Amino acid sequence: MRSGLKLALAAAILVWTGRVEPALSEPADFYKGKDVKLIISATVGGGYDVYARALAKHLGEHIPGNPTIIPQNMPAAGGIAAANHMYNVAPRDGTVICLLQNTVAFEPFYANRQAQFDAAKFSWLGTPTTEVAMYIVWHASKIKTLSDAQTQEMMTGGAGAASTPAFYGRVFNQLFNMKARLITGYPGQNEILLALENGEVEAMASPFWSSIKTMRPDWYPQSKIRALFQYGLEPHPELEGVPFALDLLHNDADKALLIAASAPLGLGRTFMAPPGIPADRLAALRAAMMATFNDPQFRADCQKQRLECSNPKTGEEIEALIKQAYATPEAIRKRLIDIYQVGLNAEKK
Repeated sequence: MRSGLKLALAAAILVWTGRVEPALSEPADFYKGKDVKLIISATVGGGYDVYARALAKHLGEHIPGNPTIIPQNMPAAGGIAAANHMYNVAPRDGTVICLLQNTVAFEPFYANRQAQFDAAKFSWLGTPTTEVAMYIVWHASKIKTLSDAQTQEMMTGGAGAASTPAFYGRVFNQLFNMKARLITGYPGQNEILLALENGEVEAMASPFWSSIKTMRPDWYPQSKIRALFQYGLEPHPELEGVPFALDLLHNDADKALLIAASAPLGLGRTFMAPPGIPADRLAALRAAMMATFNDPQFRADCQKQRLECSNPKTGEEIEALIKQAYATPEAIRKRLIDIYQVGLNAEKK
């Protein structure tokens, strides 16, 4: 009884004086002196790794309590292993975050059984940029326009039969009745770009504009490539005059298919955390991400490394984009799954 009176008296004094002590669980108290692990779902030295390590240098300054950011690569299964880890294993307390390849969030959409997660339940934190992809053709090719590609066969390079370049090659063959013959088996994007230079293939269906500027900065200014069209969340201002693929479609079902297929580009280089982390820490991490994306020193690092960091999106915007994609009508989703499965079945043979 006496202890109850003491607690009531203490509460009354706090109200009367207007003094409320900060809760121990506030983000600054929680993160002070801690490490935050930043999992990178790609290999060391690649584009995603470079973005993650550039951000890791500055993010801790913007999180309350200023924790130390520790990058750790987890590239297995094309990023699916990292997503599964974040959903099923990683602590849900805000001490583990992840940079995830933008296609991985949509693996469940394509009924990939390896993906053991619900993308809509992740705690999405934001991205420093969105991506715009292009369908490029080497300057020596007989293909000059999309009309040419609809009437003449061309060789389009890809990695595995289920890789992103091959997937988009099949998507555009269907949407635009293109006659691209997919040449797969290249280890990665750099090898496909070399194949373009060497004349082994004529085209590539999915390089990011940001990657072309970084990996082959002279190609576009010197007209070594032609862009048949660009696609993504919105046209890139630097690609003025290049048609936007969505504007070339007149069928609503085809437009819906392309919007769903290109949704990963809207995620850019997206950061996330496991589901269910405390709301105040989620808010702190989201705010810290946006503060870092707009930090002049981070922007300077991006410019120095020729990284696109000029079109950041919030965690809430990423979450909305993912939910919109997963709400795609079932008939459209089935068309995309069929296109996706063609590649998976080819790789199993």
